[in-house]
Amino acid sequence: MVFTVLAALSGMEREYIRDRTLESHESARARGKTVGGAAAADEAMLSMALHLRANNHSLRDIAARLVITTGKKKGRHPSPAIVMRLLRDHDQQSAALTHDAVGGHG
Repeated sequence: MVFTVLAALSGMEREYIRDRTLESHESARARGKTVGGAAAADEAMLSMALHLRANNHSLRDIAARLVITTGKKKGRHPSPAIVMRLLRDHDQQSAALTHDAVGGHG
């Protein structure tokens, strides 16, 4: 029974922290602040990543060949996760544009 009570308190605490975090993000956005990390990718990086992917390079290999050109991480390589997100976002945008151009609804 003690464990059940502690588990319930832990869940309530987690929800409280989550709610406060979301409120602070909304407050920051209302003040014109950006929430999250700075975008490390640019059009040149995307273009190179697409070229390397077309040549069947792995995410790790693509990440090792790319270099961040701006911001705090300038001169460093992006992580494979960043490369994967960059390519996935591009694919989703391309699919949405293609869907809209074909006259898809939804």
